[in-house]
Amino acid sequence: MASLDFTVSIASNIFIPTYDGNMAKLVVGHRRYHGLRKTIVPDRRKLVELIDLYHNKTLSWDEFEVVVRLAHHKSLGMPSPRKVILDKPKEEEYFYANPHECLSEAKL
Repeated sequence: MASLDFTVSIASNIFIPTYDGNMAKLVVGHRRYHGLRKTIVPDRRKLVELIDLYHNKTLSWDEFEVVVRLAHHKSLGMPSPRKVILDKPKEEEYFYANPHECLSEAKL
């Protein structure tokens, strides 16, 4: 099942990972490296906050839709330089999730 999930995920027009585990990171990196297909990486905390506002009727559906789009317009999975945190290496972005260095080298 995992191999089928991986195959479908890398071939899909759009990929939205629901969990930020190793498989999702690998799929996101693979998609970035091969063709940069649309990958939306949701800001889960922001999304939960917005869903709560919608359920509490603080936001209408139209407002909710606009705010969600604005909150995620920069999270479309495009490659970017990886963040390196010297004193906290476990918080760094994994290379295989964002192979920006490979993409940059290929263009030289």
